[in-house]
Amino acid sequence: MDTCPIEIETGANPQASVIVLHGLGASGDDFVPVCEQLELAAVGPVRHVLPHAPMRPVTINNGFVMPAWYDILALGGAAVEDEAGLRASQALVEALIAREVARGVGPSRIVLAGFSQGCAMALLTGLRHREQLAGIVGLSGYLPLADKTAAERTAANQGTPIFLAHGHFDPMIALPRAVATRDALRAFGYSVQWHEYPMEHSVCLPEIVDLQQFLLQVLKR
Repeated sequence: MDTCPIEIETGANPQASVIVLHGLGASGDDFVPVCEQLELAAVGPVRHVLPHAPMRPVTINNGFVMPAWYDILALGGAAVEDEAGLRASQALVEALIAREVARGVGPSRIVLAGFSQGCAMALLTGLRHREQLAGIVGLSGYLPLADKTAAERTAANQGTPIFLAHGHFDPMIALPRAVATRDALRAFGYSVQWHEYPMEHSVCLPEIVDLQQFLLQVLKR
């Protein structure tokens, strides 16, 4: 697999970026159709950055090597988490943010988004990033290293809007786990937009419409 992120630019000289992190076993290609459906002309040219996760063995899949931001050691909660893998991918996401800044997009014009494992990485990295981001988007995921969040989160993103969305019938990450993430973030004082949809572990059109509205709000000039 090509390790370079996929990039979609809606116009010349983008002054806003949306970094989208895919889920387990997928690739950046998975969210190309979603990015292409978003109508963000009102905020000017946007660069969508869709990276590919590293290849690694995944314990719950019998050690099969696949794209994964971190290993999943067990199902059904945060009792055992691959902290080393999470931290390594956090560094990769930080490098993606730094690359956008180096290309002239200020942190306050960058949205960090992700689905499933990608949601976990967006929350892990976004809450700890040392400059204010435009927004954080978490789709069908959860808050990793939840017990370390209070000590590690930064003041810079305390006021950053967060969009969380989940399916009622998600068999991979049960709705109560996502609700617990929402409640934990609200308890920390974050502004969380919460959305539920009658779907499984996927993305639906009403969700894309709601996401578009969120992006228009946080990236408005």
